[in-house]
Amino acid sequence: MQRLLPFVFAMSLPLLASAADVPSYTLTLKDHRYQPSELRIPADTRVRLDLVNQDASPEEFESDDFPAEKIVMPNSRTSLFIGPLKRGHYRFYGDFHQPTAQGTLVVE
Repeated sequence: MQRLLPFVFAMSLPLLASAADVPSYTLTLKDHRYQPSELRIPADTRVRLDLVNQDASPEEFESDDFPAEKIVMPNSRTSLFIGPLKRGHYRFYGDFHQPTAQGTLVVE
């Protein structure tokens, strides 16, 4: 096992470096509304989306326009990677509070 540790560490370095190089954006959920409700990201770029849930109930970040589905527990945060996406407007929503938890991802 000790002989494998340097190999495992060396193999994980590119993953750590690539995650640090990805631009990140934050979406905050408060009162079952995403802030900002319109988030702009660069086209053809993979980004990390940090989801912060300030509400007392869980929410599920989801989109029918791009692959994304992530549950965020109450008063907690999580991250997911999205893209790269082509230029355009992509709708996202909170599956547990769809009437208010709505937003648009503007890829430019």
